[in-house]
Amino acid sequence: MTTASGEGKERSWFKEEFGSPERRTAYYMVLPALLIVLVVAFYPVLYGVVLSLTDSTVTSFGSFVGVENYVEMFQNPDFRLGLSNTVIFTVASVALEFIIGLGIALAINQAFRGRGLVRAAILVPWAFPTVISAVMWRLMFQDQVGVINYVANAIGVIDGPILADDTLLLIAVIFVDVWKTTPFMALLLLAGLQTIPGEVYEAARVDGASVMQRFFRITLPLLKGTILVAVLFRTLDAYRIYDLFWVMTSRGLDSLSTFVYEGVRISQLQFGPGNAAAVFIFVTAFAIALFFIRVLGMQTSTEE
Repeated sequence: MTTASGEGKERSWFKEEFGSPERRTAYYMVLPALLIVLVVAFYPVLYGVVLSLTDSTVTSFGSFVGVENYVEMFQNPDFRLGLSNTVIFTVASVALEFIIGLGIALAINQAFRGRGLVRAAILVPWAFPTVISAVMWRLMFQDQVGVINYVANAIGVIDGPILADDTLLLIAVIFVDVWKTTPFMALLLLAGLQTIPGEVYEAARVDGASVMQRFFRITLPLLKGTILVAVLFRTLDAYRIYDLFWVMTSRGLDSLSTFVYEGVRISQLQFGPGNAAAVFIFVTAFAIALFFIRVLGMQTSTEE
């Protein structure tokens, strides 16, 4: 009975989707774009998976070695360090960007004189290319000419060059990413705040709700969808960070993406472990996106 019912539902869905001429036309119009996406995106991903299961080099397609490259990858201390750096960087930077970005969005959502100018000024760090930002901040963190390194040593916060210590260097990278990308988070959250009707806040004020009550019972619940999208975008972007680590640390600190590049570049020729790491990044990023959409997205829709 269950099987028959399931087959009936599938036939009903198929008939509903393709029985209408309008729906069929829509699918026909989407089909070319879908085929292009499959060719441009799916084929390289599939080819990368195949390469990760072989001992291929830059000149020849190697023999099948199974999961040997993955075992070698997880045994590599550089990979484990890159994974640790990436996870710490992603969690810390996204959390700080969300907290600071939400505060900025709440502030510039208020009506005050010069609000347009303030909004434009806040977006300036985000407008800088990442490489330019990394070079600029690296100079300020330098031990001989850097103002930040000088001040931090003068007041006793640190003792020694920032760029020579891996922990301080990772903190510096997180700081630069928060400085650069918080405006993007604030912009997304501001867009969500502006969709909340002002009448809801007016009614809450009339009922005697305090500022904190309005924030936790009106703003946050109505902003959950926007928060989900903003945090998802930033998490995926931070998880596959490459340029900031490469320039800011001058190749002294690895992320997962820099580990992949160093493995597959011509001077290393570690195509197997390099492609295995690339596949690992793709699969874990897909899992993160799936978690946000299916788990957190479901909770958001249920509560609404």
